[in-house]
Amino acid sequence: MTIPTEPIGSIPRPAYLVSGLGDFAAGRIDANALAELEAKALAETIGRLEETGSPVLTDGEQGKPSFATYPLAGSDSLAPDGVVIPFADGHTRQLPKLTAGPFRYQTYADEYLVRAKKLTGKPVKQAVIAASAIGLIYPPDGIEGYSHDQFVADLVDEAAADIRRSLDAGADSVQIDFTEGRLSLKLDPSGELLRSFVELNNQVLERFTEQERQRIGVHTCPGGDQDSVHSLDVDYSGLLPTLFRLNVGRVYVQLASEDDPEKALRIIAEHLRPDQRVFVGVTDPIDPRVETAEEVRDRVLAAARHIPVDRLGTCDDCGFSPFADDVSTSRDTAFAKIAARVEGTRQAAETLGVG
Repeated sequence: MTIPTEPIGSIPRPAYLVSGLGDFAAGRIDANALAELEAKALAETIGRLEETGSPVLTDGEQGKPSFATYPLAGSDSLAPDGVVIPFADGHTRQLPKLTAGPFRYQTYADEYLVRAKKLTGKPVKQAVIAASAIGLIYPPDGIEGYSHDQFVADLVDEAAADIRRSLDAGADSVQIDFTEGRLSLKLDPSGELLRSFVELNNQVLERFTEQERQRIGVHTCPGGDQDSVHSLDVDYSGLLPTLFRLNVGRVYVQLASEDDPEKALRIIAEHLRPDQRVFVGVTDPIDPRVETAEEVRDRVLAAARHIPVDRLGTCDDCGFSPFADDVSTSRDTAFAKIAARVEGTRQAAETLGVG
């Protein structure tokens, strides 16, 4: 037995890919040229992840426009004026708004997975967006001829298909990104919105067997974009008990950037179910300082005082660049932090006698 360690998802795109995305949007290059840049970035990302010693890889989301909107790119049933997400530094991100039904994904995440698996013999996990996040694109005043109930039924079908396709394509695991979970408590401190999110996501998870759900996880964080967050000021005690009601086998929890990680660990220990493993965040992607392996080791040992080692794993707090235009963190910094996570987790396992 050892302590598993995994990346969360996105790796900063190389400068040539960021420029290429801008050129494509402006019509200066075509889709084939962009695909060539994405393929080059993917190969470089897989190679550098392998160099860190990471036992599990991701595609680094090099081909995604963002972690949240990849299923929507190319749809002609969207308007740009959807829900606005404010970040602590004052910048915002805006989701699109659905204008007509029926709702269908334009891209499924297995497309990214298949390309990554061709480049490595190591296990590859795949991140997908939560149904609850995509659900925010339905307008509050409704759509004529396409009810919210119809939309939810279609959304559950599509979100389940997204996970199913990745499992069938050989994903080591599928991680559901649920950053809106903590944010929901900012929008609705009563917790009713959060509970509705969990209920919706559990409708998706009902489509899978208990054995399959052991390969499905959920990731929570307070957002991480352009070195800022959207909900770090929301107390974890409002989120974590409800989060662990999600019917998944793995829970990835941002912890390195938390003000009171010991408090969060106590709550996790209380609510972690017997069929679940928790991966605690031990590196902070929006902190420019690279953690040492010894710091990571100590964070893992602190977690092991609360969580049984056979149900403990480690991860980065968040993806390093969830939106394609985020250049606030360098690739070198991201890979250095990942290497520190891998080595620090190894040291902790050795100290605990499980390495």
